[in-house]
Amino acid sequence: MRQTHMVKKSEMHTHLGSCPMCGIPLDSEYFDESGVTETDQEEVLTPGQEVVLASFELPPQYCGVLEYFSQFTDVHAKEPEQIRTADIQWRISINRRPLYPYLTLDRIVNPWGYGSFPVSIRLDENARVEFIVRRINKGSVRHIKRIGGRIVGRYWYNAAYGDVV
Repeated sequence: MRQTHMVKKSEMHTHLGSCPMCGIPLDSEYFDESGVTETDQEEVLTPGQEVVLASFELPPQYCGVLEYFSQFTDVHAKEPEQIRTADIQWRISINRRPLYPYLTLDRIVNPWGYGSFPVSIRLDENARVEFIVRRINKGSVRHIKRIGGRIVGRYWYNAAYGDVV
């Protein structure tokens, strides 16, 4: 005999459920932010300067997951073997804190346009994700003229804060 389940009024305003495969709530939304900066301008990337290439802030009472990030330089785009970026460092931060293991990358590990390796990094409520590039040498930034970064992820309402209004 089949059992029926009565839906309570409070359940009607919460998540419709989670994906049985990955556990992510069905009401999740994507974020996809990117940016490119030119290094040949004098005021861009002076030694020690940081530039935020891409950022996203989760809304209050929402949590999520960072799923992908991508890096770009015009040098790597022309010559894929040029993965070292000795004069610049890449960093991902969450709420202004460096995210391990992406503290100081000195090479392209996830090239833009080649299908990045997925990551699965949990983002707490109202987190701000930033993809940052920093110039570290006083010399020229080799022959790199363009630097880009991209972050992709999902976010959803955190049911710990009660029903969705």
